[in-house]
Amino acid sequence: MSMFTNIKLLALAGLIAVGLTVQAIPLKAAGSETLTVAGGCFWCVEADFEKVKGVTGAISGFAGGKTANPTYKDVTGGDTGHYEAVQITFDPAVVSAGTLLDLFFRSVDPTDAGGQFCDRGPSYLTAIFTSDAQKSVAEKSKADAQAALGQKIVTPILAAAKFYPADAYHQDYYKGSKLVLTRFGPKSQASAYKAYRDACGRDQRVKELWGSAAPFAG
Repeated sequence: MSMFTNIKLLALAGLIAVGLTVQAIPLKAAGSETLTVAGGCFWCVEADFEKVKGVTGAISGFAGGKTANPTYKDVTGGDTGHYEAVQITFDPAVVSAGTLLDLFFRSVDPTDAGGQFCDRGPSYLTAIFTSDAQKSVAEKSKADAQAALGQKIVTPILAAAKFYPADAYHQDYYKGSKLVLTRFGPKSQASAYKAYRDACGRDQRVKELWGSAAPFAG
């Protein structure tokens, strides 16, 4: 095979690779959307929404505040303005933003203006951070939830805000195997998470509010 033929083949392979890359980028962008919600302990929100068909990822982190790159200690200290939040990535061809928001309202206590369950303070308040395209969907979901519950919902619908992922320790905490020391004694992260969730009364309160409409309460 001549050097000229080799050069042509290499050039063709390069063009094919570039073409595939260019095609892949818009397909990936068009096939996913994000929604950011705050529902108290981000471990719990992440664990709940990773079970939903069509959700391709959920990341624990912080949103809504003024401090750049906050730590968990910064946020729980109460001076950053950030909420504990979860950024949900989903395939809108499988599950809509409206469905996810309906699930969200029924997985928290949206009547609580002081925190969520045993976690109190501003970083544990509920909120929804929406793009302009999602705002009307969020408003409808909130109105429907308020009508279904028959109580005033205090969860605000806020403009989309920069999301800061929490450090790796907090991601997928609910299924982690690392041994941690808790007030219940040494436990795996998964066991510690379950003990915390039970002790905090999250599922009990959600079932009290929403009954059979609660999607994640065990």
